[in-house]
Amino acid sequence: MAGTAPPLAAYRAAMVLSGAGDALGYRNQRWEYCPSGPQIHAELAQLGGLQGIWATLPDWPISDDTVLHLATAEALATGLEGEPLLQELARRYMTAMGDMEGRKPGPTSILGTSQLRPGEPGGYQIPFNPHATGCGAAMRSMAIGLRYPRPTELRTLIQISVESGRMTHHHPTGYLGALASALFTAYAVQGRPLAQWGAGLLQTLPLAQDYVRDAGVATEPNMEAWGYFPDKWAWYLAERGLAEGHGPPRFPSSYGPAERDEIYRTFSLEGWAGRSGHDAPMIAYDALLGAGDSWDELCSRAMFHGDRPRSLFLHLFQFEFIFLNMGEQNCTEYSR
Repeated sequence: MAGTAPPLAAYRAAMVLSGAGDALGYRNQRWEYCPSGPQIHAELAQLGGLQGIWATLPDWPISDDTVLHLATAEALATGLEGEPLLQELARRYMTAMGDMEGRKPGPTSILGTSQLRPGEPGGYQIPFNPHATGCGAAMRSMAIGLRYPRPTELRTLIQISVESGRMTHHHPTGYLGALASALFTAYAVQGRPLAQWGAGLLQTLPLAQDYVRDAGVATEPNMEAWGYFPDKWAWYLAERGLAEGHGPPRFPSSYGPAERDEIYRTFSLEGWAGRSGHDAPMIAYDALLGAGDSWDELCSRAMFHGDRPRSLFLHLFQFEFIFLNMGEQNCTEYSR
């Protein structure tokens, strides 16, 4: 951010693109649960490619991810701060769960929101969950980076992303995905070079660990489970030659849909690419690094393969110009 805020149109584009990416990659559950990137690409070709899709209801709804992301954005737009904001986030997440017919929210999000008690002291906090490693928190946190994009707001971004994330995914592998999504969005607003994002995340994680330790909520299990997220990200950055934050990224010589299916699985926790809090933003970052300025290539890498992270990729600001070329038909039910 060179002293001026991005235009309102850029914020609007980021929100609409994230919902459009979600609807396109979700395809009313059909593609979200398809494990084969080549099969998805073949079906996409049968539809006439991206320009052949008219993403309207009932065939192209948004998923639970966008409903909850909108809840995040609406809470942030109230202007509340601190615990009142956290209580508002909890309230809106609970309300959003009433709009999940046909959207397949994850069991961790269902459980977590059922444990929230907004309005009570500490009612935005739930118990630590050793199984809450999924990507749900990462998928709804990009707007936090829009609200707190400045480097001087980093500690607030950490607080809000961590606490909003562990309202459902109270495990570091889950809620640090929320931090990564928010942080990468802030970097996009700042215009920070893509090659630096991953290294910047690793540099931020010790601050997040300090925050969690100082907050004193389930400190011991959080610290015991902390290491996987930074270790896996350090591994990924070494694979891409970006450990020091300098490009260009290093990719395999052959990296089409079938190859990406296999390589994305190496990112994963249990063999399901994009399912977890660490690898949803990792796949998003990988797609952004490799897509250049091509809308079709970005969608190919980001949305049309068998995993969850669709909305995160299209939220980022240096791709705002793609909004003009994506096709007016590919908006979302919530943007009309």
